[in-house]
Amino acid sequence: MTPTARTSTAFISAAVLFAVSACSSQGASDTDHGTIIIDAPAGPIQGLTLDGLELFRGIPFAAPPVGDARWAPPTRLAAWQETLDATEFRSACMQPGQSAASIYSDTLQPMSEDCLNLNIWAPANADQAPVFVWIHGGSLTRGANSQALYDGSSYAERGIVFVSINYRLGILGYLAHPELSAESPDDVSGNYGLLDQVAALQWVEENIAAFGGDPDTVTIAGESAGALSVTYLMASPLAHGLFDRAIAQSAYTLSTPELRQARFGAPSAEAMGVFVANTLGAAGIAELRAMDAGSLVEATATTGYIPWGTIDGVVLPDQLVTLFDRGEQAPVPVLAGFNEGEIRSLRFLLPQPPADAGAYEAAIRNGYGDLAATALELYPSTDLEESMLATTRDAMYGWTAERLVRKQTELGQPSYLYFNDHGYPAADGMGLHAFHASELPYMFDNLDRLSPQWPAPPHTEAERALASAMIDYWSSFARNGAPGAAGQPDWQAYGDREAYMYFSAAPQGDEVNLMSGMFELHEAVMCRRRAGNVGWHWNVGIAAPSLPPQIPECP
Repeated sequence: MTPTARTSTAFISAAVLFAVSACSSQGASDTDHGTIIIDAPAGPIQGLTLDGLELFRGIPFAAPPVGDARWAPPTRLAAWQETLDATEFRSACMQPGQSAASIYSDTLQPMSEDCLNLNIWAPANADQAPVFVWIHGGSLTRGANSQALYDGSSYAERGIVFVSINYRLGILGYLAHPELSAESPDDVSGNYGLLDQVAALQWVEENIAAFGGDPDTVTIAGESAGALSVTYLMASPLAHGLFDRAIAQSAYTLSTPELRQARFGAPSAEAMGVFVANTLGAAGIAELRAMDAGSLVEATATTGYIPWGTIDGVVLPDQLVTLFDRGEQAPVPVLAGFNEGEIRSLRFLLPQPPADAGAYEAAIRNGYGDLAATALELYPSTDLEESMLATTRDAMYGWTAERLVRKQTELGQPSYLYFNDHGYPAADGMGLHAFHASELPYMFDNLDRLSPQWPAPPHTEAERALASAMIDYWSSFARNGAPGAAGQPDWQAYGDREAYMYFSAAPQGDEVNLMSGMFELHEAVMCRRRAGNVGWHWNVGIAAPSLPPQIPECP
């Protein structure tokens, strides 16, 4: 077919501003489509037209971070003159192989360091449509924007311009090292994957109007490590002003390594970088840059290195909890929540079970001190497995979700909390009721785009109705900052009533006071650990270290 061309009227004004783990299926069938060329500030881009949508795949938003640019902030691309073919997905970022036994495993696009690209699904002839930017999960180690589960067609069908981005992962995305800090004009290192996300948002701000999107109505969203990334972006001054709302699904606000100081039981990020380099047999950064990327990523997986953001005073000025306590985060509405069975599919986060109920109670008293009675009331010894699953779930995901909406409410931003307790036979039969990420097929309305290992939801009217409701809530929040769905319960802002939405077989609104006492316990634990220089993460329940003494500043 002969391509059609569409030049956004926003191109002229925008051009004046600057002289920038499911299978990797293509999603909707491409067998009957046309093509379209968009004149964007970045350059002309050819995509596909299909069923009233416009699809653009693999658009580069920054220069390839290869050679000396490995472990450097992303570099802006000069505008290209030749038309870019954006009809096929491009490379995923480098990552280690996955175990076929995991429900999250599947085949990705070919991997490369040249992976800083994004995909766009847009309604045909959109004009100032809200924009939804998806940041994939995967422990900052795995995942890609081309995963079929993240196909944005259902959002575009609801009038949303949907964008999915890649960012550097693992050691290539988050390594800090003294030599890298010395290369930086700010004398910092690490956070390269986070800087990629900022660069993608800058590209969206400058170019999305050409695709019919409104750069002043941008929602960032992510699940798991993608939601952690959302909180990093909320905390980073470099990202402020680049988005207008935020969605954090199963986020975790843990103690984070600091660039040069060992704190909260963790070595400094630079010290960890030196350790990793030495373990890999590299004398310094030059030798690490000379290593084959695939070999480097696979070898790093054996060193114990875990990618995190780095508190460097520039990209991330301070611990997330401290920044949010001071009200220095982005002042935007937030939609946040978590799942009942988060840890059922993440059992590696659990400590070894105790011998019996008596041993469990003794460990809780040792770890929680004067808060032990509250901990045992919330997580009793009558069902050790369920209490251990719930303790880790709440300390990581439940407390984080409620903290996010509380802190944004304190800033005067209407924010929304959810709890997902939806189960279905295939998942429940595997002991995975409402498991980590189980809401994704529903809020994407992609129940039929799952990996073979993912427990498949049944093909029933009820499941389709729940998916339709969830994506409608998410789309409404992206559109106007308030989640709503026709024919469904109202979703009340968290507010003074501590309201939340309960998802089970169907949405249930007007719920209040989620898991009474849960937030208060884990907030008090975090506060006292922060004051006592003890980390707060999955060292909870029977694995909890002795709690630092009570201080007036902590609840």
